[in-house]
Amino acid sequence: MTGKEKPKAPAKAAPKTSDSPEGDRIAKVLSRAGIASRREAERLIELGEVKVNGKVITSPALNVTAKDKITVRGEPVAEPEPPRLWLYYKPEGLVTSASDEKGRDTVFDHLPEDMPRVMSVGRLDLNSEGLLLLTNDGELKRRLELPSTGWLRKYRVRVKGNPTEPEIEPLRKGITIDGERFQPMEVKLDRHQGANAWLTVGLREGKNREIRRAMNHIGLTVNRLIRTSYGPFRLNELKPGEVEEVKARVLRDQLGLAEGDAKPAPKPGKAVAKPARRAAGAPDADGSGKPARKTLKPGEGLKTLSETWKKATRNPARGAEDRSPTDRPKPARGTGPRPGPRPKSPRQG
Repeated sequence: MTGKEKPKAPAKAAPKTSDSPEGDRIAKVLSRAGIASRREAERLIELGEVKVNGKVITSPALNVTAKDKITVRGEPVAEPEPPRLWLYYKPEGLVTSASDEKGRDTVFDHLPEDMPRVMSVGRLDLNSEGLLLLTNDGELKRRLELPSTGWLRKYRVRVKGNPTEPEIEPLRKGITIDGERFQPMEVKLDRHQGANAWLTVGLREGKNREIRRAMNHIGLTVNRLIRTSYGPFRLNELKPGEVEEVKARVLRDQLGLAEGDAKPAPKPGKAVAKPARRAAGAPDADGSGKPARKTLKPGEGLKTLSETWKKATRNPARGAEDRSPTDRPKPARGTGPRPGPRPKSPRQG
C-alpha cells in the first residue's frame, strides 16, 4: 500500500451489564439512617411498618436508591448523618438492648436525652460494667463488630480466691468448654486483695460470657468485671453513666474514614447520663417548646418495638468494700476539716 494509512478509531467499549440491581438493601438504608439496626429494620418491614414509594413492603429483599421515597410508620426517612461514635461507661445492672422482655432497665433508658438514636457496638453482660461503644451508623457498628477487625478488648477482672500462675496458664493457651473452643487470652495476675484477686484480661473474640465461663472452668468465680478498652478506644477517666463523643479526627484516623465521612463533635467533653429517658413516642423539644419535626431523623419520632419504656431508677451505690484501692475517690483539696487556731506559746522571760 502507498501513502500513510489513517489510524483506526478505537473501538467503543461495550456497555457494562450487571445482574445486580441498583442501590442498597432497604434494611441497610434504614440502618445507615440511624432508624434501626439491620435486624430491627427487618422486623419493622415484616410488621408492615415500612413503605417505599407509597407501597407497603413485607420483605427486606428489596434494593432502593436515593430516588425512592421511604417512610416508616407514615413519617419520611431523612438522609443519613455522618457516622459518629461515643464512649459510654455502662453501669452494672443495665441490659445492653433496645428493649427487655423482662422489663429491666436498659442502657438506652439512661442516655442523655439530647443524644441521637444510637446502637451499641457489641454487648456487656447485665452484671458487667465499663466501656461500651455507641454509634448512630449501622454500617460502622457492623464494621467494628467483625471478627476480622481483630481489636484487643481489655478487662479488669476481680475473682474470688487466690489464683496462681499455673492455674491461669491454661487460659493463655486456649481452652475448650462443652465442645466450644476459646481462643488464647492475655491474662496478667495483678494482685491479691483479701479473699479476692485482680486480673487484667485481654481477648479478641467476645463470645457470650466468655471471661466468666473461662474463669469458672478453672475454678474461679468472677465477682466484678470492668471493660477498660475496645481497640484504640479507652475508658480513661469516665465515671459510671458518663458519655463522651470521639472526635471526628480521631475517628477518621482510627477507622480510615474519608475526610467528610465523620461529623465533628459539637462540643468536646463528658455528658452525664440522666436517670431516666422519656417514654418512646413522646414529642421532642429543643428548649424552645416547639414540637419535634415530622421527618424521621436519628433518635426522633420512632418508637422502639416495645410499647413502653420502663421508668429507670437509680442504681444503689456500691459500698467501699466493693471497690479496689485505685477506684476509691480522693478527697478534694480544701474539703477536709480545718485545724483550730494554734495555741500561743508562753512568753519566755
